[in-house]
Amino acid sequence: MTSGGNLLRTGVIGTVIVALCCFTPVLVILLGAVGLSALTGYLDLVLIPALGFFILLTAYALYRRSGQPQS
Repeated sequence: MTSGGNLLRTGVIGTVIVALCCFTPVLVILLGAVGLSALTGYLDLVLIPALGFFILLTAYALYRRSGQPQS
């Protein structure tokens, strides 16, 4: 697999994981289970920029992949 393929895989997997944590209460339940529920107020400060980063990473990988010749 090429570097662009690894970059695309990382971007897509990261986007899915962060989106699951943003749009479902998975992370809130996990933090509550381990006794760190006080951190749930700060989740948006971390998850929204992370989601943006992984979406941009996926877009960049797709852009790089579109410029490569098919083999």
